Amino acid sequence: MTAHNRWLIGFALFAVYVIWGSTYLALRYLVEEFPPFVGNGIRFVVAGGGLFLFLRWRGADAPSAREWWSAAQIGTLLMGGGVGLVALAEARGVGSGLAATAVAAMPLWAALWSGLFGRWPNRLEWLGLFIGLAGVVILSQEGDFAGNTLGITLMVIAPISWGLGSMWSQRIKLPPGAMATAMEMGTGGVILLVVGIVRGERFEAFPDLNGWLALMYLITFGSLVAFSAYMYLLTTVRPALATSYAYVNPVVAVLLGVTLGSEVLSGQAVIALPLILGGVALVAVAKDRPPAERQPVARAAPQET
Repeated sequence: MTAHNRWLIGFALFAVYVIWGSTYLALRYLVEEFPPFVGNGIRFVVAGGGLFLFLRWRGADAPSAREWWSAAQIGTLLMGGGVGLVALAEARGVGSGLAATAVAAMPLWAALWSGLFGRWPNRLEWLGLFIGLAGVVILSQEGDFAGNTLGITLMVIAPISWGLGSMWSQRIKLPPGAMATAMEMGTGGVILLVVGIVRGERFEAFPDLNGWLALMYLITFGSLVAFSAYMYLLTTVRPALATSYAYVNPVVAVLLGVTLGSEVLSGQAVIALPLILGGVALVAVAKDRPPAERQPVARAAPQET
């Protein structure tokens, strides 16, 4: 491996570790100034539309109608059900660190969806699922969730939706590479805008500088840079290293939420985080076992906020 490649891999790992972890706090700042669905709809329409135009300018083939329909399905599940519900939860008072901790359970839900699609978890995966879900139950007693039934519900449904979208994306026809990402973000953004308008979301006042900075950060770094870095890692390093963001993002989000976001975590969150990450680790170990011992399954896509 050349020094240039090592530098690129290092930058890509920084992007998926730190940038994706920081998007939870940026999302909190966004929903303080923008309506949750409309704000994220703008974000994904701009990011997805810009990437789509760039790829077409570079000579990428025009997607078919079937590919657009497939992208709309995945965009609805990932951007709408995943990111949109996280944004709504944060707008209703759920801290960014807690949101990231709850979302860390996404691989557990993906494993369950994989079972419904024909490949049920093995014993080690079931153990990981029970440990991780126990962490989610403990997390539901934390201050921001206690008595906040809507917040708990949203933070359970969001990773379930993302896990379903990740599994379903392996079973329908999508264009290759970055074009699929562009179309999913674009169609998901349109869905978010429509839902926001139907919900009656309105701007109470013109967003201040912090809101616009959060929006620009999420468009450029959260949606474009980090996704591109992840795609590069998938083609360059071992899958276990490329997907190791799942263990780092919640830690980064919690640290940023406590230090920069002035968030406070209770004992429940401190106990829940290692339980959830431990459960995810067991599921990941089971997935990495040799094919002779178990049937291979599709790897879940990352949840980006």
